[in-house]
Order: sequence, then C-alpha cells, then structure tokens
Amino acid sequence: MKKLLFPFIALLCISCSKEPESLANNDPSKYVLVSDIVWASPNGQDLTLDIYTPKTNKKNYPVIIIFHGGGWLINDKSIMNQMSQYLATNSEYVICNVNYRLLSDNNNTVTLDQIVEDAFGAVIWVKANISNYKGDKQKIAVTGDSAGAHLSAMIVNSSSQLSSDTTFKKNLSFTPTYLLDGKTAEEVAIENGLAVQAAILSYGSFDIYEASLRGFETFKNPFWLFSMSKARGIFGNNFNAEKDPEMYKALSPIYNVPKAENKILPPQFFIVGTKDKLTTPELVKEYTKKLESFGHKSEYWEYEDKNHAFLDSGSSFEKNAPEAIKMIINFLDKVFKEE
Repeated sequence: MKKLLFPFIALLCISCSKEPESLANNDPSKYVLVSDIVWASPNGQDLTLDIYTPKTNKKNYPVIIIFHGGGWLINDKSIMNQMSQYLATNSEYVICNVNYRLLSDNNNTVTLDQIVEDAFGAVIWVKANISNYKGDKQKIAVTGDSAGAHLSAMIVNSSSQLSSDTTFKKNLSFTPTYLLDGKTAEEVAIENGLAVQAAILSYGSFDIYEASLRGFETFKNPFWLFSMSKARGIFGNNFNAEKDPEMYKALSPIYNVPKAENKILPPQFFIVGTKDKLTTPELVKEYTKKLESFGHKSEYWEYEDKNHAFLDSGSSFEKNAPEAIKMIINFLDKVFKEE
C-alpha cells in the first residue's frame, strides 16, 4: 500500500499506524469476513473488495459500499478497515470495502474518468453478487471520505451518464469497469442499474475543475511525488482544465446536480470537521446549498474540533471516529426504516 504522508487541498486521507483494538470497535465474533474478492481486472489489474456479513441470523441486510480516500493517488481499502470493522461490530449492515485504481497505477497512466468507472462497476458487481453474502440489492448506501466521497457523489449524480463508447473526451460518459454478461452500459442507464438508496459523504471533494485550476495536476501537489509518480494531467498531458473545462466539470459533482423534477436524489448525509482546512465546512456547505437550490434535501453535521480524515484507520481512530460512525448508523437506520 502506498502510504499518505501529508494532506493536500480537499482530496486526501491520512494513513497512520494501527492502534490496539478493543472489542467495542472490532468484535470478529459478530461478523463473517470474506477478504480480497476480485471483482474486476481492468487492464490485468485485479481490483478487490472485502465483505463483512453480520451474524444476527437475519435473512438479509442493507448494504454499505465504502470507497477509501487518498486523492486518487495513494492508499487502498485497508485505510477503511477500522471503519468497516466498527460498522460490522455495531450495526446490522453488510459492509463492502472496495479497492479501485489510482492515478498512479499502471505506470501513472490511469485517468480519473476510469476511476469513476471503477466506482460505478463496483456498485454493479455488488448488486449482482451481494445476495450471496446476505445483502439486499434493493437497499444500497454508498459512502467514502475525501476522494471516496467524490466517487460516491458521482454515483449519486451521474449514474445515468453511461455509454459503451469508451472515449470519454468525446461523449463525457462512463463505461463501468464491471458489467453483467450481455448487458450494455446504455441498458444499465435505462434500467437505473446504478441507483442507490442513500449516501454518506464525509469531507468530500466536489469540484475537480477548480482543484485542477489550483494545481492538482502539477508539482504543487506533493502527492505525485509521494506516489512516486510524475505530475501530469488527470486525463493525460494533452488536456487541461483551462482548455477542456467540460471534461473536468463532467467529473465534478457540483456541476452535475440534477433538478429534482428530472431526478430525485436519495437521502444524503454530509459530515465535515469544524477544523478541516482541506475540505472546509464552507466548501461542503456550498455543495449542500447547490443541492437545496435544485430541490433536494440533505442532512449536514459539523464534527466539533476535528480536522480532515478522522474516519481513517490509525492511532487516533478510537478517539475520533466512533462518534461520527454512530451518526452514520443513525442516519442509515432512519433511511431504511422509512422505506
């Protein structure tokens, strides 16, 4: 795993050494864990996920799909291990902790639209297979922190923007990394196959266009160095935000909020620390106000005295994360009880 060293703008999560675990945070007797399931292999790169199933003997359970943070450059699903374990210990949800490609993978050639396609593909795979793990495919929530929140927001906002034509620059549409045999991307869109019933977006980055204008694709972003990769454009060096703004905006949830009369978005819960200097409360509220102006409802919570990445695995998890995860559980319990 590529470790995160320092935070950068609104996009990254912090990886720390693992703390001693207590049964209150992680009680393996309460769940069954199946690790490192290969769900897709784009360009020969295996993408894996972990699935946690409660042991409370219900017929099935709602599902939470987790996408890790790391600025799309570093980290993997292990940074969400403690969050997954806490949820599996303290709630009745099937937990799917997902790996996706990073910009720095495949010799620094992955593009950000491909990462979004991985997130889309993961949702399709989960819906097709989660009944084998007692998950209810009709009750899916997506969540993630920082970059993972961006991917979750793209699932919520842009799930119908699908095409079998893989030339993103031409159609600004996505081809999910995983599709069922015989099913086209267009058919998935028509059938609303990427629909989810809830989203929890923790200190997310919702404007890739502005981040790129501020230097995400340059040496000013030190995580290209930390990922041992040369700084370059998120679509390759032939594109940039000034010359190709529509490509960047197509990957920015804030520019892709549908009007409520065209599409009702699922319940969404936004979390951010009051001391977050990366994805500040003001930036998150800017996005929630956009949702409200388009007729959508959301819930918003500021976590007092907390900075970025308080949900990540590490030495401060027990101190910082449980209160926020309890809020997440309460939100989801309410959503799925009301259905």
